[in-house]
Amino acid sequence: MLHTWSLLAWLCALVPGLMGVTWGADFRHHRYEDMVRALFAVQSECPYITRIYSIGRSVEGRHLYVLEFSDNPGVHEALEPEFKYVGNMHGNEVLGRELLIKLAQFLCEEYRAGNQRITQLIYDTRIHILPSMNPDGYEVAARQGPELNGYLVGRGNAREIDLNRNFPDLNALMYYYEKTNGRNHHLPLPDNWEQQVEPETLAVIKWMQSYNFVLSANLHGGAVVANYPFDKSRDPRIRGRTTYAATADDKLFRKLAKTYSYAHSWMHKGWNCGDYFDEGITNGASWYSLSKGMQDFNYLYTNCFEITLELSCDKFPPASALPREWLANREALVSYLEQVHHGIKGIIYDENNNPVGKAEISVAGLNHDVTSGVDGDYFRLLLPGTYTVSASAPGYLPSTTTVTVGPAEAILLNFYLKPAPKQSLKGKPHKRNLSSHKAPLKLGPR
Repeated sequence: MLHTWSLLAWLCALVPGLMGVTWGADFRHHRYEDMVRALFAVQSECPYITRIYSIGRSVEGRHLYVLEFSDNPGVHEALEPEFKYVGNMHGNEVLGRELLIKLAQFLCEEYRAGNQRITQLIYDTRIHILPSMNPDGYEVAARQGPELNGYLVGRGNAREIDLNRNFPDLNALMYYYEKTNGRNHHLPLPDNWEQQVEPETLAVIKWMQSYNFVLSANLHGGAVVANYPFDKSRDPRIRGRTTYAATADDKLFRKLAKTYSYAHSWMHKGWNCGDYFDEGITNGASWYSLSKGMQDFNYLYTNCFEITLELSCDKFPPASALPREWLANREALVSYLEQVHHGIKGIIYDENNNPVGKAEISVAGLNHDVTSGVDGDYFRLLLPGTYTVSASAPGYLPSTTTVTVGPAEAILLNFYLKPAPKQSLKGKPHKRNLSSHKAPLKLGPR
């Protein structure tokens, strides 16, 4: 029986889809109903490693469906990083949508075929794929079709709002904090922010609040380049002038962007769509300044590092171009996903080996902290090197250690926090005045 199964697995590796349907020739544009059917078809073919869930609805009531891949769908496993891909934020930029549908089919096919690389990725990662953040805008663009589609037709949602200019602007607050030595992560949202954003934006922010994402990419079109934060310039706008706006993790973001561009068939060559980007990457603000974008929001509000992938000169390429685009992006999509497993990760424990959530993990020399999740686990993407890392939480003494990170898998680095000593009044003279009878002053977090 074992030999029979091994032979069957070998045959499946040679012929993906032997044990079920194959989507090899399914290169076409998917309207909303087609996309939903395609996602559920994947879930049906790979039921034990996938889950479909909705993070909300669009203005016109379409579900924002996410397809999850994991060896334990629906469950966050401690020390297993969460990754997301988001496509079709601009409704008329459709290649990302089709690539993510194809990626989902590919992951399912290759898992069933026994592909060791893909199987390991699914076992070690919780992967979330949102093919369309803007299904309403897509339908507007699709009615025009590839031949007649205008540059802006269907870009926004049903209210014609650009969703990549719709997130709360945390950059201005961050740039102020840089000057005042203020907070460098998980910046507070403005009052009434939920009333200031579109339903699709609200759904994505709630999604970010619900999952401790570590790495992400946002797929766009209209250029061919890997764009990394910050998108918003620190300097006032001057016509015709752009300025580089680096994050504290600028070198890491450049590495992430180059991971995609060099794995892509031609992005790294630089000359695309009449533009030149050295090595196929660019800092967002150095290209042009953009406020209220999603990738900056990820970095400033969550633990997630996100870049924006511009993948095609033609925003709505013809279906005949999709096979070539898939082959150009397939390895890049997988290679970028694998970057979630670099740096350090671990669990923050208290003195009784209970996990400590919302602990802060800081790295000396990098002014951007991350926090532990509800299970006490944390993930900090880092380049190879030696780092001094500290963990702290209210009510505990901070703990600091040195770690050397290599180019391979993330280094496991746990922290054990001891409770801070309680201040004692023993041995102090008792002063008979009114202040001794007042309730102790409670200091807030600020």
